[in-house]
Amino acid sequence: MWKYYALLSALFAAATSILAKVGVKGINGNVATAIRTVVILFIAWGIVLFSGQMKDVKDISRTNLIFLILSGIATGLSWIFYFKALETGDVSKVAPVDKLSVPFAIGFAVLILKEPVELKTILGALMIVGGTIVIIW
Repeated sequence: MWKYYALLSALFAAATSILAKVGVKGINGNVATAIRTVVILFIAWGIVLFSGQMKDVKDISRTNLIFLILSGIATGLSWIFYFKALETGDVSKVAPVDKLSVPFAIGFAVLILKEPVELKTILGALMIVGGTIVIIW
């Protein structure tokens, strides 16, 4: 099932790039990020409320909270820099460079989380890096 969610994530990420490029035209990327964040805030809490998951909030541990806050900071910084890149760059170049997050995430997962990695995963990550280098130059 995770593969379907991952594909939908990629599809919506692609749509996000196109919609964001049009939306950021003529305005500051930080303002665009703030607007987008408010929308996401309402959607995320709406899903929690309407799916009856508010009761799960009490199960959040201190560790969960700390790492979710750190994740939120990383997400916010990622979005701010992404919108800054879209202000001046083409989506066809910005989006693929942004996807260097894939080999970075694989590397972090191996180093920090001690996840096992298959040769095909390493090769795929190297291809992403190679493709990004081609796009940049």
